[in-house]
Amino acid sequence: MSDPQAAPDAAPGATTGDIRRYAIVTAAYWGFTLTDGALRMLVLLHFHTLGYTPFELALLFLLYELAGMATNLVGGWVGARFGLKLTLHLGLALQIVALALLALLDPGWSGLVAVAYVVAAQGLAGIAKDLTKMSAKSAIKLVVPGESAGLLFRWVALLTGSKNALKGVGFFLGGALLGAVGFAVSLWIMAGALAIVLLAVLAFLSGDLGRMKQKPAFASLFAKNSAVNRLSAARFFLFGARDTWFVVGVPVFLYDVLGWSFTEVGGFLALWVIGYGFVQAAAPALVRRSADGVSREVGAARLWALLLALLPAGIAYALDRPDVLAPELAIILGLGLFGLVFAMNSALHSYLILAYTDRERVALDVGFYYMANAGGRLLGTLLSGLAYQSQGIAGCLLAAALLAALSWLLALRLPRNRQPAQA
Repeated sequence: MSDPQAAPDAAPGATTGDIRRYAIVTAAYWGFTLTDGALRMLVLLHFHTLGYTPFELALLFLLYELAGMATNLVGGWVGARFGLKLTLHLGLALQIVALALLALLDPGWSGLVAVAYVVAAQGLAGIAKDLTKMSAKSAIKLVVPGESAGLLFRWVALLTGSKNALKGVGFFLGGALLGAVGFAVSLWIMAGALAIVLLAVLAFLSGDLGRMKQKPAFASLFAKNSAVNRLSAARFFLFGARDTWFVVGVPVFLYDVLGWSFTEVGGFLALWVIGYGFVQAAAPALVRRSADGVSREVGAARLWALLLALLPAGIAYALDRPDVLAPELAIILGLGLFGLVFAMNSALHSYLILAYTDRERVALDVGFYYMANAGGRLLGTLLSGLAYQSQGIAGCLLAAALLAALSWLLALRLPRNRQPAQA
């Protein structure tokens, strides 16, 4: 007999309480995202003004990305075994601790000690980010009917797009706070705001979410089907292509070469992320849908991946021809196009990982997929510092073109049908 409280759009067996819990998880994810975006801009701009080289700036984010890789792998298993509510609580709490630790940074410490301290705090922030993201992204699979591929695509796109729009707001917020109240006070403000979010989640999020009926063995982390493996590899290179210019190259180029202020740099990156967030949210309307929920979507993923591979090289060429197009316009227009195409790639990936997995394994497979995502960010972060320090912004863009091309080649290997849970 069906549950009288079941919502019409819920998955079989899901009640209105399930959807309410998912809404709380999503709202918490939005609050977390604001602090995550602001923290990245605060750390980058603050330590750049202290004289850190591009490669040293990249090192500050090293443990952040490494921790994200490990967290997604293990966090998916923890979420499947103990529930997504636990992983969400841990993510929010660790972010508060990370913000407080960074606020306590002593300007009098030596360079080596300060770098080690910031890297460790950033590592906690990396764990926090991916625990929170994995919780929110996994939960959506649990409240959408298994046969409603169109609804799943719309909900995933809305969640991902709104998250990225808020992350863009966070970039602007970080640059504005740094200019207005300084590094430490900005961090205390964010820690206090996120503590309120955590208290609200503790008070209102009840019940269970995402726990497997049978406790998964740790070895099940690696029992993926080939579709999940290939999509995860494509995701690795996709985010490597973005962060190769995004993390260090473009912000430092805008500040040093073009002479932009903190607020202008943060504002530009904010608008870029907000813009691609809106495109992600609109992605379902821009992709021709298939009855099976996979075949045409995979074709679209291949096409958009090819377009992305061509763009960074084109931007680098435009920067090499300042007589034809001013460098400022080349960056603004070129990265605007990159953001649009990247958003379509990211939205399609975010949908396909849920289309390829099943409900019982969703936390495990999504955790594995976002481990690859974090690995790509790690690669991009290191390349961003190295490429900019050795070859400038053109080096960052050419490296991004290579990584995007590898993502396209992997997209060509994505199956056009759903596969069994293991292979």
